[in-house]
Amino acid sequence: MRLDKYLCESTELSRANAKKCLHRGEVTCNGIVVKNSAFKVPDNCEVRFLGELVKARGLRYIMLNKPADTLCSNVDEVYPSVLSLLDIPKAYSLHIAGRLDADTTGLVLITDDGQWSHRLTSPVKVCGKRYRVQLAAPLPEDKIAELIERFASGIALKGEKALTRPALLEVLAPTEVLLTIIEGKYHQAKRMFAAIGNQVVSLHREQVGVIALDPSLRPGEWRYLTQDEIDSV
Repeated sequence: MRLDKYLCESTELSRANAKKCLHRGEVTCNGIVVKNSAFKVPDNCEVRFLGELVKARGLRYIMLNKPADTLCSNVDEVYPSVLSLLDIPKAYSLHIAGRLDADTTGLVLITDDGQWSHRLTSPVKVCGKRYRVQLAAPLPEDKIAELIERFASGIALKGEKALTRPALLEVLAPTEVLLTIIEGKYHQAKRMFAAIGNQVVSLHREQVGVIALDPSLRPGEWRYLTQDEIDSV
């Protein structure tokens, strides 16, 4: 890893300020002052900034239970960013892998590992996303089997020529269902139910791939992913 990046990952310094500190001779590697920002930090190297030992944080993988009225964005806008809920250094440098609408709640995955995030969200990957959906109108009991088949075959969304990819619809109650989709079209879940003449009242994401939202996390709470959860992507 480049020394300037190492400093960014082990301190609150920005890349620009890290380079200035290097040029001032404030950083040593194994006791030797290094001013070259492109210097490659070897394994087991002792890096000190202003005499204090610093260690790179490494990659971070987080699950968060998103509350309503928050944004999956790296900036605060009309509503605050979900990143504002993370009490960790440089939270706003993290990437949100798979966004949710402001009024949608549930599982959000956050990381600074770009390759991991790409594997999770790439359209060529088959990564199911399961939502718990509350509907405005009850599903007709005599139409449930037909609706399950229709979702499995693909729904025609308004303004789009191609059908949605196969989706799994599980009916829990007349106005409560589980919906698993393997793509992420704009407002897809809401538009799928609008296409059958219904309306989504609330939408809560419970699972992405095999990573399920930890039931111990209350809205706004988060935890780091386990190694098994990281390796599942």
